Amino acid sequence: MRPAAFLDRDGTLISDRGYICSFKQVRIFPFAAEALRRLREAGVVTVLVTNQSAVARGICTQDQIESLHARLRETLAGELAFIDAVYWCPCHPRGRVPEFSRESDMRKPLPGMLLQAARDMDLDLSASLMVGDKPSDIAAGKAAGCTAALVRTGYGAEAEKAGPWNPRPDMVADDLLEAVTRWLDSR
Repeated sequence: MRPAAFLDRDGTLISDRGYICSFKQVRIFPFAAEALRRLREAGVVTVLVTNQSAVARGICTQDQIESLHARLRETLAGELAFIDAVYWCPCHPRGRVPEFSRESDMRKPLPGMLLQAARDMDLDLSASLMVGDKPSDIAAGKAAGCTAALVRTGYGAEAEKAGPWNPRPDMVADDLLEAVTRWLDSR
């Protein structure tokens, strides 16, 4: 079994710009590639885990989200920064698209995406990291048995102040690179 770093997308790896349907709207944080490179060098599998309720809401299509993720992975790979897998949940209980207008155990704060990735890729959740900018990211990581890091990018600084946290993150970092560096140093 291998360790993984589960990474939220919006606010953690890229700038949170609301509902993003096109790669033209993506702004990759300048520290993201270095964080991914460090994880790769340490032998850690990188997995993007992201709620994409824009599909359930009828704002984006599944094809648009898949295309955006393919372009994101391709762009980062051009900087020798790799995402090994992408798991995303299109569901939201108050959506407009009937197929996706429901609860799902794949939607954070539930740990479904992390658990599925662990089964698919033989990952050791207890030796893994979940990084995100929202309480739902922390809850999913903790429920899966991972170390959970809140980053202050995206909604993280606001979420940190809002509290109370249940569950509490294992660490709070300014950004993804700091979270990855501290986690790798602690292993």
